[in-house]
Amino acid sequence: MADIVIRAEGIGKKYHIGKKHQSYPTLRESIVDGINKPIRRMRNLLQGNPSGVAELDETIWALKEVSFEVKKGEVIGVIGRNGAGKSTLLKILTRITEPTEGYADMFGRVGSLLEVGTGFHPELTGRENIFLNGAILGMHRPEIRRKFDEIVAFAEVDKFIDTPVKHYSSGMYLRLAFSVAAHLEPEILLVDEVLAVGDAAFQKKCIGKMESVSKEGRTILFVSHSMGAITQLCRSAIWLENGYMKLSGPAPEIVSSYLTEGTEGDSVWNNPTPVANDLEVHLKSASLLTLENNTAGTFNYDSNFKIEISYHVLRSIRDLTVTFHLFDSQGNLVFESMDTDMPEWRGSFREPGIYLATCTIPSRLLKPGRYFISIVSYIPRVKIIEHHERVLVFDISGVGYSFHPQRRGIVAPQLEWKVSHIEERI
Repeated sequence: MADIVIRAEGIGKKYHIGKKHQSYPTLRESIVDGINKPIRRMRNLLQGNPSGVAELDETIWALKEVSFEVKKGEVIGVIGRNGAGKSTLLKILTRITEPTEGYADMFGRVGSLLEVGTGFHPELTGRENIFLNGAILGMHRPEIRRKFDEIVAFAEVDKFIDTPVKHYSSGMYLRLAFSVAAHLEPEILLVDEVLAVGDAAFQKKCIGKMESVSKEGRTILFVSHSMGAITQLCRSAIWLENGYMKLSGPAPEIVSSYLTEGTEGDSVWNNPTPVANDLEVHLKSASLLTLENNTAGTFNYDSNFKIEISYHVLRSIRDLTVTFHLFDSQGNLVFESMDTDMPEWRGSFREPGIYLATCTIPSRLLKPGRYFISIVSYIPRVKIIEHHERVLVFDISGVGYSFHPQRRGIVAPQLEWKVSHIEERI
């Protein structure tokens, strides 16, 4: 029991939604409310609602009955859909918010990165915030000074270290915040999905740093929607769903269960999201098709198949790119492909109207197994317009697969080889 550094027992967190609480109503508001209350009650009765139903103070449980233990040196991934309670759990562990029920014990100095700039004062410079955060972690000034150059070098903000952080971009904020959290030697490091804000090179750098931190015997709780990062960094994982802990265990098994839940027959996707007024492009649908244009969720290893994406251009737009990301059952990105791979669409304008983009996946490429497709519309280096995760799921069967089942690699392309006998044996 001495090596337990995090112990959570029956944690629950309840929030009030619906009714707005006002501590100090004005005299005018009190008079108006008193006049209108009988009218509202009569309207509710005529509509068949109980009296006062419009003013119900509803509650939801963001977390409920969550219990687990983490040993020293473990790296635990926390996964789940948006709203599952992941960030709430980390806020309880860092004492930002109190649980409604249960308790959490933390044995050791805690460093956290829950959102961009957590714990930073916007009016202070990067240098001053490093020392401030170190002091919050309980470190002495000589100890912080010893790590200072390493922190700045990792964050790559040396030119702006004496600039108030309110002038930093979100990426600069993130790099410095993560560098401080990781380098000031906390015994427990809590990292939320905030790493998704960084670019690919920075994410890789952060994963490498967390790996080195874990090898030093420190404990990490890592919240992420990147299943590839979870399986790469974490040996164990916790799966939260609707506030409850659904599963816990080895990371590859938990990730595989999470990705495959409720995805049977997802060969067609229609976007249920209403079109926003400021949206230039609306992704309408996506589907998986055979070469005969029949929808299907399973394809043979030796068969071609197609991905079809329909979208509505609402206003003339330049440099629009529609892409899909293909992931394996462990959340690894196998590859991505985009419609601007076709030169005629690269950098061009797209006028308002309905567009249909079709991409053919060649046979003898993907290993037998389960795969997922996310679709994205964006303007390169400007903004992401829409991003929908795991909208399609399909299986590649072993039909036509003549290789060893344990062939290594994410893909198994059947490449063309030429072997020539150029010399007789002497």
